[in-house]
Amino acid sequence: MNKHIKKEHPRKTAKTPRGQKTALETSEIAHQNKDISSKVLAEYFKGKTFKVYGLDLPEISHVGPTNIPAVKANELRLDNLFELADHSVAIVDYESKYKKEDKIKYLNYLTGIANRYQNEKKTCPPLRMIVIYTGDVRRSQVTATCDFGAIKMRIEPAFLSELDGDSIFNKLKQTVHSGQLLTDEELMEFMILPLSFRKKEEKLQKIQEVAKIAEMIADYEQQLFVMAGLLTFADKIIDYATANKIKEKINMNKVEWLIRQDIRKEYDQLLQTTKQAAEQAAEQAMKQAEQQFKKEREQDRQQYEQKLNHLVKWISDQGYSTDEILSHIL
Repeated sequence: MNKHIKKEHPRKTAKTPRGQKTALETSEIAHQNKDISSKVLAEYFKGKTFKVYGLDLPEISHVGPTNIPAVKANELRLDNLFELADHSVAIVDYESKYKKEDKIKYLNYLTGIANRYQNEKKTCPPLRMIVIYTGDVRRSQVTATCDFGAIKMRIEPAFLSELDGDSIFNKLKQTVHSGQLLTDEELMEFMILPLSFRKKEEKLQKIQEVAKIAEMIADYEQQLFVMAGLLTFADKIIDYATANKIKEKINMNKVEWLIRQDIRKEYDQLLQTTKQAAEQAAEQAMKQAEQQFKKEREQDRQQYEQKLNHLVKWISDQGYSTDEILSHIL
């Protein structure tokens, strides 16, 4: 081997601290979290609103897909897509910082969704760009409009920094401990609560606390909804241990839900069968009672005729004529 040939060293790359994920891995995990919980949210988001976040929007009527096929086999992924009761579509994104250049991203979202409707041969509905800022951002930092010359865009911002996170948490905890059902507003508060805090450490702490409280929710469907929402909305900051724990709980709950659905279906079928059998039995009993009544009346008639004939014969035997007997009877 030639000693003068220089040995090539592997190209040095920036090392990621042990225990931390790269931005790409974090993004993938975030999207996996959404994929796991999207079906749950799609079912239970209907009828909910964003009023608790300070946004005056119509009720959610449908949850749409969040991937936007783009050129060069790349895909844009937005946080949430909701079809609203007024037939408009709300594109929802969550930000922990305000950056003017993000408006280019939002513009890509809007054109991507418009293209999707065109590719599906559908008329594009009115689009709304909703940006929910976490507790790190204040209203004074944000400009809602952007003028590109040919295009003017306006976002509808919500500021979780304006929520009293501690008070909301204590109220939700009290409601859960009392065993009461949560209102729709409380369900929406539950999912977004950790993001209302400013520091990352506070957010992570609240995610864990909210996850523990969520396990105590008495109503099974509400518990599943809150956990799926928490996993979706906090997916960019949630730690992996907590995320995995929530995923396991969701999967367990989904299995339990399917079992309960089967039991409920069997119960409904049994109830329907029992009801039909009872109706048939009642109908049969009515027919039998009617037949018995007719039979008894027929027997009474025959007995009456026999007695009447016997009486006529007896009177006739006494020497009365038939005309005299009938006249006497009448």
